[in-house]
Amino acid sequence: MLIDTHAHLDYSDYDPDRAAVLARAREAGVTEIVAIGTRIESSRRAVTLAQQEEGVWATVGIHPCDVGSGSASELPALRELAREPRVVALGEIGLDYHRLPENAEEAARLKVLQAEVFRAQLDLAAETGVNVVIHQRDSWDDTLAILRGYTGKLRGVFHCFGGTVAQAEELFALGHLVSFTGIVTFKNGKI
Repeated sequence: MLIDTHAHLDYSDYDPDRAAVLARAREAGVTEIVAIGTRIESSRRAVTLAQQEEGVWATVGIHPCDVGSGSASELPALRELAREPRVVALGEIGLDYHRLPENAEEAARLKVLQAEVFRAQLDLAAETGVNVVIHQRDSWDDTLAILRGYTGKLRGVFHCFGGTVAQAEELFALGHLVSFTGIVTFKNGKI
């Protein structure tokens, strides 16, 4: 059994041939696919897709790069989506400092906002009992500092993991998993 645990099937790039993409995946032996939400609308599309397609499941969440001043107001809608039967996790959620603004004040403000939304989504995951899909980029220490407070309350997978063996072991000790993608083969990859 093959499971694609991280597919952005709701993206408009797939609109012309989404059915063909799903058919090819099935022909290749992929029996389950997790459609990942990154915003409220993206999450709604992932849930709808999961409701319509056999073997497709959904995650719902607000990606750290999509966090904005209105994100807190979206949390009730996220709570409602998280209770849908085909939702298996909150995600893709976390912290991403890779493309912060050059302005130090704005970067600091965005870091605080990402952390607030990340915590709110982790609270929701703990409340609803669903797992989390964690996005972490250039924010290791802050991500772990937040996650430690949820040890024993939820489990997550760090998708697209490119950290060290020691970092992976630290995640395992906290009850989390890691997943790898092709980025670990890049020449600038450090493991």
